[in-house]
Amino acid sequence: MIENHIRMESPFEFEMGGRIEGLEIVYHTSKPEYSGKEKVIWICHALTANSNPEDWWPQLVGPSKFFDTDRYFIVCVNMLGTPYGTSGPASVDPSTGRPYRFSFPAFTIRDTVSVFSIVRRHLGIDRVDLLIGSSIGGFHASEWLVTEPDVIGKAALIATDVRVSAWLSASCEAQRMALEADQTFRGSDSLDGGKKGLMCARAQALISYRSYDGFVKTQSEADPDTLVATRAASYERYQGEKLAKRYDAYSYWSLCNVLDTHNTGRGRGGVEAALSCIKAATTVIGIDSDCLFPARCMKEWASLIPGADFRVITSVFGHDGFLLESGQIVAILSEML
Repeated sequence: MIENHIRMESPFEFEMGGRIEGLEIVYHTSKPEYSGKEKVIWICHALTANSNPEDWWPQLVGPSKFFDTDRYFIVCVNMLGTPYGTSGPASVDPSTGRPYRFSFPAFTIRDTVSVFSIVRRHLGIDRVDLLIGSSIGGFHASEWLVTEPDVIGKAALIATDVRVSAWLSASCEAQRMALEADQTFRGSDSLDGGKKGLMCARAQALISYRSYDGFVKTQSEADPDTLVATRAASYERYQGEKLAKRYDAYSYWSLCNVLDTHNTGRGRGGVEAALSCIKAATTVIGIDSDCLFPARCMKEWASLIPGADFRVITSVFGHDGFLLESGQIVAILSEML
């Protein structure tokens, strides 16, 4: 995948009222240019991933793989707010010469979809043959299906929702509380603040990404005579430290906030009315052990999308099954391609 950059000359206006000059957008494509002849596959990445799906979905994306980078024109845009190039709290504010941190404007799922549209027009793409989004990527994909219904031909919404649930909002608040509990989060004037809080927030989130069976299968103590269980605790700390090495607390905080803005029905007469406008041939894929986006809930709203097909994949790994159960996902998506 090839990294590309766009810098907007005109101000970018945010849905919640803010604006910035010189919006930066980073995105990856499978080829240098779009010829207009290849099928376009647009992948929307998850919360802490980047715009290169070969990095985080290597089983599916790459030369001669299911999403063949030699055959298809594949696009993935780095969403607003991450530290991976597209403008966000980690970007430098030209007016101060320092990272925006808390001064970066509040943004919404719809703002990132606006960024997708900017990239689409820049590339000269009139139609996306297949749009795929998992988790927050599915938030973006479902919003885009409603915003530009004539642009998307087919879509796969995996382990996601069409409106943020109270369960997910509660999880986001717990993670924000972890960040705020770190005195360096507000007290620092650099991106190094809040690292301990970020580790804790990530550890909290990880529990919701997995399942009881998944943790028991992979993190149980091997010794039958163990006096104190430490393996799962060690794994939690490792995952927190791992994210803190590649991410900053301010970007993470902003993305916890943006999750709470997701509502495809806002200003459109409600979710049912919004989903009824979708024209793409849509497949909705749930995971039987996902506690963040239960399959039974996904089935309910999938029925509101005209002609949608609902599927369920089996996994002991909970929400993270969308990253790990590649065989089952390929079996479903192959029917769409």
